[in-house]
Amino acid sequence: MYGAMTDQVAASTPEPQPGPRVLFIEDDERIADEISDDLRARSFVVRHEATGTAGLAAAQAETFDVMIVDRMLPQMDGLTVIETLRSQQVTTPVLVLSALSAVDDRVSGLRAGGDDYLTKPFAMEELAARLEALLRRPNDTRATMLRVGPLEIDLIERAVTRDGRPIELLPREFRLLEYMVRRPDRVLTRTMLLEEVWNYRFIPQTNLVDVHIGKLRRKVDAPGEPALIQSIRGVGFMFHVPD
Repeated sequence: MYGAMTDQVAASTPEPQPGPRVLFIEDDERIADEISDDLRARSFVVRHEATGTAGLAAAQAETFDVMIVDRMLPQMDGLTVIETLRSQQVTTPVLVLSALSAVDDRVSGLRAGGDDYLTKPFAMEELAARLEALLRRPNDTRATMLRVGPLEIDLIERAVTRDGRPIELLPREFRLLEYMVRRPDRVLTRTMLLEEVWNYRFIPQTNLVDVHIGKLRRKVDAPGEPALIQSIRGVGFMFHVPD
């Protein structure tokens, strides 16, 4: 979907539902671009990071359905990233990528906490099939709840309550709320939200963010309740829990 959109189209056209969220940590720009483009064409929502430290920070800050981690990374190697996440009880399935194909190398990758190990070069069909297999595995032991102020968010059941009041959200509204709640008291621009929540890599002329924020605010901030979703005039939006 390229080019300008009218307010009427943005508000009324049904959106395709986002696919599985993938964190891809790979320092080779050419490989990263090719794999990311292919996965997006298969309806995956891809976030790419080029260093181990940036990838670790992303995995700690957000919830992903699956991760692809290259073994040899700048700043922090891939196995250290995985070991760190496992020590923090992050159990998101991880596919390790590596040019190292010896048995000992594959074993060390799995023992570090990887769920699967794929050696380079490989076919994209095989990579996609392995991701699909990882996504079919049960993953019930990861941290499942976010609690911020009066909100409680169940990341597995996709259920939200405010002081015990159930809030029914559509998938995109849930993703938007989760993104904002993980960044309290931080101004989030429309561009940031389009890139991170909608996975746009271009900035269309659209009121898409404003429409969804309006719907989300009406559900989260009921009449008489302190506003948690705030507009920052001329800049963007912010999630804030009043004192």
